[in-house]
Amino acid sequence: MARIPIEDDYTDVLRKAQRGHKITDKELAARAGITQENLAAIQTGRPLDAVLRRVARHLQLSPNALEELAHKRWYPVQPDFPRGFMMFNTPYKQDITVNSYLVWDSKTKQAAAFDTGTDSAGMLTEIETAGLKLQHIFITHTHPDHVADLDRLADATGAAVWASELEPISRPGSQTFKENAHFHLGALSIKTLLTSGHSPGQTTFFVKGLSWPLAVVGDSLFSCSLGSSPTGFLEQLGNNRSKIFTLPKDTVIACGHGPLTTLAQEKLHNPFYAR
Repeated sequence: MARIPIEDDYTDVLRKAQRGHKITDKELAARAGITQENLAAIQTGRPLDAVLRRVARHLQLSPNALEELAHKRWYPVQPDFPRGFMMFNTPYKQDITVNSYLVWDSKTKQAAAFDTGTDSAGMLTEIETAGLKLQHIFITHTHPDHVADLDRLADATGAAVWASELEPISRPGSQTFKENAHFHLGALSIKTLLTSGHSPGQTTFFVKGLSWPLAVVGDSLFSCSLGSSPTGFLEQLGNNRSKIFTLPKDTVIACGHGPLTTLAQEKLHNPFYAR
């Protein structure tokens, strides 16, 4: 698979943080002691480092991590899964791609999918080639890019479809779960964590039994950023901190967009959480 770009650039991070904290341009420039012209410059893609660092502090962002992102100095080291895990990246609209994931127990061949992306053909091919039995399709949240090919995947496999009780899917026969629900696939265990904010039922699935602990986070978290909404920013920020960033440090983060990363890397390089 070709290298997947980091989902958000530094201007996206600035925008999300400023909107989330409800700070106007005039207020932000005054607090940071900069001109509105210089603020406009960094907002539109001119990473003036001194200005960027001053603004970062007033948006509760890590200056070092934000500067690093602005100059594209870092990309997450990609974790290796010898077996039992596969990532799929499919295009959505003109310039967006979306991720979906497949995990399975190597002995029983029981498998689970997380989201579908816009095209489940690659996942269906892997299921057939590896002789897997797809037991469950877990939905991180119901935004169109994450469930675009749900009917095809579910009809082809007969798998049970699951979504949060706070954000049920419209497909007939689908089922809902509460937070802290547990599922098992052979030696694999899957636990649901409500990480709402980006959407009401946004769920992180914590998987144990693979080569590394795995958190399928949907749009809760991206490498170097987070998924947010105009109204749910602080909720998302806090849920990530309390429910994702408290997982084991070697946990692999499987994001809804952008590359795989790890919790240890995000603690150092994500402007919202690095210190």
